Amino acid sequence: MEQLVFLKTEEKACALTGHRDLSGLDKALLKDELERLIKDGVEVFYNGLALGFDLLAAEILLKLKKTYSHVKLIGCAPFPKQAKAYPAEEKKRYEKIVKCLDELVYVCDHYTKFCYFSRNDYMCERADVLLAFLRKQTGGTAYTVKRFQKKGRVIFI
Repeated sequence: MEQLVFLKTEEKACALTGHRDLSGLDKALLKDELERLIKDGVEVFYNGLALGFDLLAAEILLKLKKTYSHVKLIGCAPFPKQAKAYPAEEKKRYEKIVKCLDELVYVCDHYTKFCYFSRNDYMCERADVLLAFLRKQTGGTAYTVKRFQKKGRVIFI
């Protein structure tokens, strides 16, 4: 098992990114990886609150916070009305998660064609490690992984 080496910051942080389509994702493995990161010293998780992977990871982290109460979950929304177009059930999940966050950050004050990239950049700048569910080399998840690789930081996929 790989040992994490963190930058010297007050809190160790992890950014989360993944696809909307969760086919092929082992949810138990995701929970295990999140718990391992916590045990390795990660105290803050940045989550983009997007459909699919982000919402699932947030739900798992909220359950883990019952055991690891020191962990912080920070939602990083690209703009205030991110969930407006979500299907009704997903909007309910989003709203339930948002109520339980330790902090909610709106990276942009309104939608722009670059706001999702700005959100991903925001998380990359603050994280020591990235946990990604990546199956294709295009889209926001691939962008975030490539952006994080340029930083030379640890990535788990």
